[in-house]
Amino acid sequence: MEKYLKVDKISDVSDDKWALLSNEIKKGSLIIYPTDTVYGLGAIVTNEQSINNVYLAKSRSFSSPLIALLSSVNKVEEVAYVSDKNKELLQKLAKAFWPGALTVILKRKEHIPSIMVSGGDTIGVRIPNLDLAIKIIDLAGGILATTSANISGETTPKSYDELSEAIKSKVDILIDSGECKLGEASTIIDLTYDIPKILRKGAISIEEIKKIIGRVG
Repeated sequence: MEKYLKVDKISDVSDDKWALLSNEIKKGSLIIYPTDTVYGLGAIVTNEQSINNVYLAKSRSFSSPLIALLSSVNKVEEVAYVSDKNKELLQKLAKAFWPGALTVILKRKEHIPSIMVSGGDTIGVRIPNLDLAIKIIDLAGGILATTSANISGETTPKSYDELSEAIKSKVDILIDSGECKLGEASTIIDLTYDIPKILRKGAISIEEIKKIIGRVG
């Protein structure tokens, strides 16, 4: 298929082209695509070589894990363990902030490639609040290993025009949908601690999270 695809709305793309895009992602192609927060660089979660290629494309340290963007909350337990304690917390957070700019850290399942999580035992999961992103993730089977679409050290791209030529040259598929509606990275909360811990401040404030689940670290 063509490397570059401009999509203003999902209905602009034919079923045949969506099917072709799905095949490309599933065979391991790298894709740059829009999310609600920033542009993402993604690869199918089941292909370790493709995940390795994400790191190489970004010149990213292998000590920095990728996250899993999901098409629905039903996909969480395909990639992560949700303990009884965390189930209630996750349900509250999901109801309040998903789809949206909150990444939740949970214990990863063993089939998730170690390279994706930098050899660790946790994984970050998020459902983006953008129909186009959900469609693309769904084409990959509902889970897409993702990081921001920039060479490490570059500014995180909030629009297609902010993507560098360097990063665009490293991928197989480019999806242009203009500007991201938030333009700010997601907030990251780790539920594997006794008290949920904020690892990164982002588009959702700590105060908003406290209103939903109480105390955080």
